[in-house]
Amino acid sequence: MEIAVVVAVIAVIFIIRSLKIVPQQNAWVVERLGKYDRTLTPGLSLLVPFVDRVAYKHSLKEVPLDVPSQVCITKDNTQLQVDGILYFQVTDPMRASYGSSDYLMAITQLAQTTLRSVVGKMELDRTFEERDLINASVVNALDEAAMTWGVKVLRYEIKDLTPPAEILRSMQAQITAEREKRALIAASEGRRQEQINIATGEREAFIARSEGEKQAEINNALGEAAAITAVADATADAIRKIAAAIQQPGGEQAVQLKVAEKAVEAYGQLAKTNNTMIVPGNMSEVSALIGTAMGLLGKGGKT
Repeated sequence: MEIAVVVAVIAVIFIIRSLKIVPQQNAWVVERLGKYDRTLTPGLSLLVPFVDRVAYKHSLKEVPLDVPSQVCITKDNTQLQVDGILYFQVTDPMRASYGSSDYLMAITQLAQTTLRSVVGKMELDRTFEERDLINASVVNALDEAAMTWGVKVLRYEIKDLTPPAEILRSMQAQITAEREKRALIAASEGRRQEQINIATGEREAFIARSEGEKQAEINNALGEAAAITAVADATADAIRKIAAAIQQPGGEQAVQLKVAEKAVEAYGQLAKTNNTMIVPGNMSEVSALIGTAMGLLGKGGKT
């Protein structure tokens, strides 16, 4: 009875040691008598008890690895605190088991040295602008070296770049000065544009006024010309009518009478202009003029 129990226990131990269930996205490295034998894939696998053993277990998932913060010296001799994170994945479980005694430590140290080398080739201002270039340089250097470790470096990301406090204050002062400069430039551009707009408006207003004055002068000239033409036409028409009236019977005598009346009236008005009596030098002309007027009046009464 006791022997049966012992046999049963041994059988259970054999079964437990011979059956292995590998989870999904995992790979187990099996050694037979201390030598690499095979890699177990996800699922159920059988091992030879006391001969085979699972020496290494690897996860095939993407793994984030925090790279410790370190101080890097830039090309312009400025200290820069750099903190980053690395993402990798085991692609060859056998190499990951035997290629390096500690591939995590190897990747971390290589990432730090590569980062110091890349940052050392750049000036401080460029390190803030070229994060993508730094990340790509670190990934390329790590990926080439990690191939022998069975590891694929997927990407590297800089989490933080921290310069010394003095540099931060200088950068803040520079940023403030640059913003003030942009504000002054914007204000001056605004004033310049305002002056340009005012000058343009005044020029356009002056042109409009001059055009209006020009048009007004043209209109006035046209109006005066039209008025002169109308007066000339009226005068010419009146002269034609007078000439036609003179050609009628008694027209010439009527003209002489009108001239005589105007002459006498003119002499009368001339005498009233001041206290001095003005007497024509040739009285015979006045007498003849009056006589002519009276003769014309007489003829008119007879007719």
